[in-house]
Amino acid sequence: MIDPHVHLRDWSQAPKETLRHGLSVAWRAGLDAVFEMPNTDPPLLTRDTILRRIEEADAALRGLGVPLVHGLYAGLTAVPRQIEEAVRAWKELFPRVVGLKLYAGHSTGRMGVVDPREQALVYRTLAALGFTGVLAVHCEKESLLKPDEWDPSRPVSHAKARPPAAEVASVDDQKRFAAAAGFTGTLHVCHISTPWALDLLRGRHDAAAGKARPAFRVTCGLTPHHALLDAGMMEHPDGIVLKVNPPLRPLPFPSLMMQRLRDGDIDWIETDHAPHTRADKVERFASGFPGLAFLPRFLKLLSDGGMTDERIQELSHDAVCRAFGMRVTATHRAPEPGLEKEYEIDAFEQRAGLS
Repeated sequence: MIDPHVHLRDWSQAPKETLRHGLSVAWRAGLDAVFEMPNTDPPLLTRDTILRRIEEADAALRGLGVPLVHGLYAGLTAVPRQIEEAVRAWKELFPRVVGLKLYAGHSTGRMGVVDPREQALVYRTLAALGFTGVLAVHCEKESLLKPDEWDPSRPVSHAKARPPAAEVASVDDQKRFAAAAGFTGTLHVCHISTPWALDLLRGRHDAAAGKARPAFRVTCGLTPHHALLDAGMMEHPDGIVLKVNPPLRPLPFPSLMMQRLRDGDIDWIETDHAPHTRADKVERFASGFPGLAFLPRFLKLLSDGGMTDERIQELSHDAVCRAFGMRVTATHRAPEPGLEKEYEIDAFEQRAGLS
């Protein structure tokens, strides 16, 4: 198994998660590789910071004595010189630096490149530098977010503050900017959560609109929480722990996205593992929750529901290797039971009765 979207925190965020602990949980969950997002503190924006992270991850893996593959994304800003440094790090350090990450909307870490003009500049710069790898994008259009709707006393209001339209519009933006720039890499939409955004990404209506097929490839990932949990669950006591970006969607969105997964419309499963302390969640309203421990349970749910072993292998390993151009040995190890107890919060157990 590969989880291509995890947040392993550490450094100033060590109370939430450490490299050693997160990598240990991943290995004990049966994973063979994890790809880490760059919104650490400090963020993974420079070659020196990236090399420091690699060195510390390697030290953690040596201490654990496990052959888990650790990759990471270099983060992007709207500064051409920084983009050039990130691309150079990818070229020199691939496959350890697996790709690049663009936050087209603010999330944890405030790394958002939210001005559409600056987003277009990112694509033009990447095209000019000859970047052909995976660009993973957090798609929420900042101008369509409604922060005034957010009321911590009503956690479900988070779903209204970050509506589906923001995701759909951002996916449209990224495709347009990539096409206009002559981008030739892979545009990956992280944690896609609406069927409208998925249809737009796949170009379902492009031919009718007279749009040419783009020169770049597109992929998307679905999280277990966007397939199983819904915004209404945030009305329950302690619903604040389910706050995440993009937010849980109202019914019937989760079942629609689960069906798209079964129909072969999703490239891979990614957990967006994002631990916080309970105090971070209930007092400071942080977005995100752990997901690594639940991934084996999610794959078992898919299997119990009739999904073939071959399809599960595609969603949890093969498609990731193909898109990134990597080889990761699939060991098919059984997960260690009880890993959800490694974290203060198990959103799936509390809210969906999943075991």
